[in-house]
Amino acid sequence: MKDMALWNEGDWIASIAVVVLAIFLAIGGKIAIQKEPEFAGHPKGLYMLFFAEMWERFSYYGMRALLIFYLTKHWLFSDGNANLIYGAYTSLVYITPVLGGYLADRYLGQRKAVLFGGLLLAIGHSLMAVEGTGGQTDPAINVFWGALAFIIVGSGFLKANISVMVGQLYSLTDVRRDGAYTVFYMGINLGAAVGTILVGYLGETIGWGYGFGLAGIGMLAGLVVFVLGKSALNGAGEAPAPLAKSREWTLYGIGLAAVAVCWALVQYQSVIQNLLVVSGLGLLGYVLYETFKLDKEPRERMFAILFLISLNPLFWGLFEQAGGSMSLFTDRYVDRGATPASLFQSINPIYIILLAPLFAALWQWLGKRGKEPSAPAKFGLALAQMGLANLVLVWGAEAYGLAAMTPVIFVFLYYLLATTGELCLSPVGFRQ
Repeated sequence: MKDMALWNEGDWIASIAVVVLAIFLAIGGKIAIQKEPEFAGHPKGLYMLFFAEMWERFSYYGMRALLIFYLTKHWLFSDGNANLIYGAYTSLVYITPVLGGYLADRYLGQRKAVLFGGLLLAIGHSLMAVEGTGGQTDPAINVFWGALAFIIVGSGFLKANISVMVGQLYSLTDVRRDGAYTVFYMGINLGAAVGTILVGYLGETIGWGYGFGLAGIGMLAGLVVFVLGKSALNGAGEAPAPLAKSREWTLYGIGLAAVAVCWALVQYQSVIQNLLVVSGLGLLGYVLYETFKLDKEPRERMFAILFLISLNPLFWGLFEQAGGSMSLFTDRYVDRGATPASLFQSINPIYIILLAPLFAALWQWLGKRGKEPSAPAKFGLALAQMGLANLVLVWGAEAYGLAAMTPVIFVFLYYLLATTGELCLSPVGFRQ
């Protein structure tokens, strides 16, 4: 009877997930095929990209919510090794857009790059549903490495290029550009919140395959919206010059070769660490070499930019613990009742949806009075809040003791401070 009750509960949640998918897919498809050039004051291509990116973030963050638990509870990695794998995966996700962006800018165009990336992501998320029997001796773990590799490279082709297409819908002087990115940013966080809740719940309570399978369905929904809405782009994202079919297929071949490379790299985290150190030092040396050739004023600006860039990894390294050590802490040492630990990762995107308009209004209000903090000041505020978020969590754990379980309010406070820090930092990066 207990198994039947659990199945009925899961069946109910799965039904809700299907309804949510159908509603958003219908809305996105309806907007995409409308004949009017604009919808609610913006090109209808913006809303098509909104829904496509929303589904991509639905699948990505839904899978991310489960990943650390999948590594520790199904594949039976230790906490340390699981966090290393999670870190390697996340690092590669943020590195591969360099490849995807370069190939799109020079050859493919953003539209085909996004479509190719979406296909790779759909394959990757589908492979994540192959559970095997579990444990590191299970041959199915090679399918898992392959799934991560497809998601890494797929994100590289899609992540950077879809946001570029948003800007291409508007002229550089169009006053609606900032509003467009606000709409797009809301789509990212809506997808992240809904994906984390639905995928995380199914994965933790019913079965890993159900959660990852739903993430794959979400990615396919995004692809459907993107294909249906091609005409809404009005030529945005097309290749810079006519591309021969043989050259185009060669570029896709490079993408598949990158999947093979990532399949190997994600298994050997020390290699990634060494590559990051060597490439980072090499890039820094090259930038400094070129910087010293500049005149005094631009040289000093470059030094300021390098200083701010050096702070970025510190913030995001701590922030990304939400999907790693923070999730393990929530799972084991927080009094969360019957709520699955993965669902707490949805707090950040929900906070962003609620607070982003307030922060935008705040910066505008301060700007009119000449009191808006400078970019370095915003960086400093972000780092201070991220540090405070961790201190609050440590204080909560020590005040009550791990044996007594930390009250869940401290998790909400942690994400509140981390999110307000993000809202100080992210706009600086978008505007520079």
